[in-house]
Amino acid sequence: QVQLVESGGGLVQAGGSLRLSCTASGSIFSINRMGWYRQIPGKQRELVADIISGTTNYAESAKGRFTISRDNAANTVFLQMNSLRPEDTAVYYCKADLFRTGSSILMTYWGKGALVTVSS
Repeated sequence: QVQLVESGGGLVQAGGSLRLSCTASGSIFSINRMGWYRQIPGKQRELVADIISGTTNYAESAKGRFTISRDNAANTVFLQMNSLRPEDTAVYYCKADLFRTGSSILMTYWGKGALVTVSS
């Protein structure tokens, strides 16, 4: 089995910072893309940022404020969020596209989510 576990969510005032972490564990051969998505109740889940082979991609709302990075040896992806705004309040989900040990099929896994609340 493969598990993605997020950490680092919480309550922060507008203008503050939070750092999310997500570690993938289990029978993993290699990880392709890792990323962060967020979902506000009643709305669709949306991409925040993702990273593959050192190349990063950001949603417009995240550019200049959020930074995604990755520790490949630890199967971990980070999201440093600065200058947070109340509209960033959401559940943040980690996603990984990976190959399980002994498989040639690229599979997608999701974490259970971390709540980020930004107060005004």
